[in-house]
Amino acid sequence: MSSKASKRVAPAPKVAGGTGGTGASSKKGAAGKKKDAAPKKTWKESHSHLFIKDPRNFRIGGDLRPGKNLSRLVKWPKYIRLQRQRAIMKKRLKIPPAIHQFAHTLEKNHASNLFRLLSHYQPETFAEKKKRLLAQAKTEVKGTATEKEEKQMLSGTKPCFLKFGLNHITKLVEKRKAKLVIMAHDVDPVELVVWLPALCRKQGIPFCIVKGKARLGKLVHLKTATAVAVTDVRKDDSSKLDQIIQAVKPMFNDNVEVLKRWGGGILGAKSQAVVKKQKKVAAREAAKTVKSGAKSAAKPAGAAAGAAAGAKPAKAAKAAKKEST
Repeated sequence: MSSKASKRVAPAPKVAGGTGGTGASSKKGAAGKKKDAAPKKTWKESHSHLFIKDPRNFRIGGDLRPGKNLSRLVKWPKYIRLQRQRAIMKKRLKIPPAIHQFAHTLEKNHASNLFRLLSHYQPETFAEKKKRLLAQAKTEVKGTATEKEEKQMLSGTKPCFLKFGLNHITKLVEKRKAKLVIMAHDVDPVELVVWLPALCRKQGIPFCIVKGKARLGKLVHLKTATAVAVTDVRKDDSSKLDQIIQAVKPMFNDNVEVLKRWGGGILGAKSQAVVKKQKKVAAREAAKTVKSGAKSAAKPAGAAAGAAAGAKPAKAAKAAKKEST
């Protein structure tokens, strides 16, 4: 017992007036340390995210600035590059009137009326033709055909449809069977159709040029069509066709100015700026020459006036001497 009692440490004496001063100060220090320590992270902050922050760097050699048109930096497909280059070439080069007339197309209102009429005369598909011929053969075998159908069979007449195919249309124009010829403005190569307007004018057949070979192709169940011809229409649509022909003739057949008008010859922005600068320099030089010419013309006139003014007092002095003598 005595040895255990001797090992025990006596408690620290309490100071009067400062009860537990040292203990209180140590507690306050610990509390301050806890406050200074970093705040606890939330679950979202402590775990890795799906989208990590990666701020952009807009300095030299860094990221591209937002809001810029980057279409110039895009590598476009080859067919787009070709059609853009072709459009620029057509602006730069001088185009003769025979080719440039294809840029003069039918107005939107007339074109919509024309295509509305042509949509009622789309040719038969292969399936429809087969169906018609089978039905015709069956009626012939049975002998149940009406008089009208029999006449149609004997005459071999087909229902009136649009005619297409360049060789076929050429023959129709030469024989003057076509009532209206419709050509596409974007035929490539243009040499395929470039002679057709002249032929139509010579034969006196109304023609027009519309936008889109694909649009004409759709009428005749093809991808594209260079030209389409109307040979005949039903009685109900004859007045509509006449109206279209009356609108088309002065714009294309009787329009002589189109055959005189050249196309292209438009310079690029840089070339236009150079030409403008050259004109300014030429105008400045012309103004300088005019000024120098005016000055040189004014000098001899001033000298002559001075000489005349000097001659007058000399004459007066001579006259005075004579009088005195």
